[in-house]
Amino acid sequence: MVQKIFITYNEIHKLCQEAAPAILEKIQPQLMIAIGGGGYVPARILRSFLKKPGSPNIPIQAIGLSLYESLSTDVVEEEPGTKVTRTQWLDLTSLGEMSNLVGKRVLIVDEVDDTRTTLEYAVKELQNDVEAARQKMGPDAEKTQFSVFVLHNKNKTKKGSLPQDMIDEGRYMAARTVGDVWICYPWEATDIDEHDALAKSQLANGTQQ
Repeated sequence: MVQKIFITYNEIHKLCQEAAPAILEKIQPQLMIAIGGGGYVPARILRSFLKKPGSPNIPIQAIGLSLYESLSTDVVEEEPGTKVTRTQWLDLTSLGEMSNLVGKRVLIVDEVDDTRTTLEYAVKELQNDVEAARQKMGPDAEKTQFSVFVLHNKNKTKKGSLPQDMIDEGRYMAARTVGDVWICYPWEATDIDEHDALAKSQLANGTQQ
């Protein structure tokens, strides 16, 4: 049976706080794109820790991608699919959207890097769309630099891949690397008190990674 680990909102808050200094040092994002639905909460928490005194908050935009074939139950983990489907995307036809992305340092945020299929799709499609928008703006428009942050990276063979320069330059960051376990995030819980109690029990027993 696949091991379950239960993650609390407090743990997510602390993971974002812990990762923020390195993100500010290496990436210095000007805009975040949260992959829904798991990227929404960490992106919002992270923004609080990335804010510099006297500077405005980093804008957050959202995209929706679907990979998992069926939602998990108490006894069955979600099964990764093989095809990524867009459920929500950026409107790159408007001038405002283009000016927000072209030439910027953009941080893509998700909760977990499992098979890497979703992240690969997000990075490739965003790169293609923003590059098309950049070319429409003229030859002097600067290129956009994409980076990735996840709460958890599963230490397993990946089906997808990320650009090698992103890896080499430290623009891929994971707050924690864990085994191939079933991660239960708090926003998936139908009973948050039970979820937190299970997380507390795991910590007490030393069974949470």
